[in-house]
Amino acid sequence: MATEAHSKDHVQRALEVAINIGLLALLTTACLLILRPFLPLVAWGIIIAIAVYPAYSKFRSLLGGRGTLAAVLGTLLFLAVLIVPVALLTETMIEGVQNLTTHIKNGTLSVPPPPDSVATWPLIGAPLFRAWTMASTNLTELLTSFAPQIKAIVPGLLSATAGVGLTVLQFVLSILLAGVLLAKASGCAKVSRSLTNRLFGDQGPEYEELAASTIRSVTNGILGVALIQTVLAGLGFLVARIPGAGLWTLIFLFAAVLQVGAVVLIPAVIYMFAIASTTKAVLFLLWCAFVGLIDNVLKPLLLGRGAAVPTAVIFLGAIGGFLVMGTIGLFVGAIILSVGYKLFLAWLQGPEIAKQGIA
Repeated sequence: MATEAHSKDHVQRALEVAINIGLLALLTTACLLILRPFLPLVAWGIIIAIAVYPAYSKFRSLLGGRGTLAAVLGTLLFLAVLIVPVALLTETMIEGVQNLTTHIKNGTLSVPPPPDSVATWPLIGAPLFRAWTMASTNLTELLTSFAPQIKAIVPGLLSATAGVGLTVLQFVLSILLAGVLLAKASGCAKVSRSLTNRLFGDQGPEYEELAASTIRSVTNGILGVALIQTVLAGLGFLVARIPGAGLWTLIFLFAAVLQVGAVVLIPAVIYMFAIASTTKAVLFLLWCAFVGLIDNVLKPLLLGRGAAVPTAVIFLGAIGGFLVMGTIGLFVGAIILSVGYKLFLAWLQGPEIAKQGIA
């Protein structure tokens, strides 16, 4: 009799535990579904706050410990750094589209004939010379021959343009969120410490510091270098008067994050050798070579020895993040996967690697 009662008690407890777990799972799922539209924004805001916290601490000290004022001024500075280049690049893109539209309406759109030297270029010289010659003699025929490809590309361009605008808005909101987190840095630090202690026990502080140092290193070493290269490449495009300089700069930014920025510079260099004087083209080539190779110097300095993340991890994180979260995923995905990679190594090899990552 006692055994039967004991068995029923176990069944009752198991049933209660199953119900509690089910309700907890439903609640967690509901919370994630509600927060899903904001997860990229929140993730990027946290990343920005962690990445700039050392600079924020120094700035706060200069202001006599007034954290809120330092956070407000830092947020305004970051917004200016984001908005001013975007506005300038947007202006160049709009100006280029307006000029193209005006030429089409007036019937004055024309393409200059290619230099004879283009035909002697290896591999691409002959087909490029034929297409260029056709464009210079009969642009309408060329556009007609490529009409199916153009129609297929236009929707993608429109979608990409809308995605860029949404990405800029997400960055603005993320910067504002990062400012709020910095203003409440002490409270956020307590929450972070409690979470890591809950997840990792006594090793919580070590893993917390490992994650923070990895985020800062990857942010500076990958995104920082990409932004520096993009600024330099944009200046080169503007000085050389490359058509659509704003669009080329935007494309270069994405390519630089994916570690293939030099590939975007090749068409620009070919264009300069085709239409500009040899001296100007060679100077532009040297500038592009400088932009493409500068990451070999900056990356070891900014990436840091504590966050040696393989390029393959960064590439997969950027591509996977783009597929999952859109354009902003290029940035968030690379950082999240890099942090996950370091934490996975720390888990495999024990606390010693965490200590090495912090050192």
